[in-house]
Amino acid sequence: MQTIAIDWSGRERGAAEAIWFARVRAGTLVELENGMGRDEVTDAAIAAARREPRTVVGLDFAFAFPAWYSEQRGWSTGRAIWDAMRDDAEALLDACEPPFWGRPGTHAQALGPALRETEADAPATPKSVFQIGGAGAVGTGSLRGMRHLAELADAGFAIWPFDDPRVPMTVEIYPRALTGPVRKSRHRARREYLARRFPEQDAVIRERAAGSEDAFDAAVSALVMARHGEELATLPSVPPGSRLRLEGAIWTPRESDRARSLASSDGTDHG
Repeated sequence: MQTIAIDWSGRERGAAEAIWFARVRAGTLVELENGMGRDEVTDAAIAAARREPRTVVGLDFAFAFPAWYSEQRGWSTGRAIWDAMRDDAEALLDACEPPFWGRPGTHAQALGPALRETEADAPATPKSVFQIGGAGAVGTGSLRGMRHLAELADAGFAIWPFDDPRVPMTVEIYPRALTGPVRKSRHRARREYLARRFPEQDAVIRERAAGSEDAFDAAVSALVMARHGEELATLPSVPPGSRLRLEGAIWTPRESDRARSLASSDGTDHG
């Protein structure tokens, strides 16, 4: 199996420098590059899967919204959300009206839960997709990323858990949950972490991965995904009616076990 991790960026300008593409094949980190914009890096993932269909791509942005917001907007499937974001993302970002917040003069919304179920259960709680400004905001990248899920789906990817699993496949990742504890802001800490956890990787590409937090997140995520390749190859189908079909799920080994338990249930909404 080939694993790809893309450290995403929602920047309006200069996104290409912050987006990193890491590819692991047969357990070896063979590619680690930046300089591609959102359209280009999506095309690169599609091209890689055409060369090797047994590909799983991890993207580090939220694939959907909390269920209450999607239901309020009339979206009943992941695909409906992604198609809507193709047309509406920039208008939502420009307006920054509740439930979105984070720009000067706005306040955290209280219209409904800020987090999806998968985020609330994550080992290190991610930020809300509704936060589109301020420190650690992930909403901008997510809103500008969702339309690319439709492009991947049109290219033949299954988007798990919205679709039944098959290769090629795309999963949502949260790098902090995959790296574990590490002071990512320090170059020495990144370098030592990579040498300790991945000593088998080429020293030159390890040093490239240590060069920035974004490169580090992409490289480590792709390598961890590769180490769990058997699990990724046997992800469960999530039954219709499960909230995961509308909200999505961050892939981690623990989350896969949780989804497996839902797959063996009666398929009702577990929200």
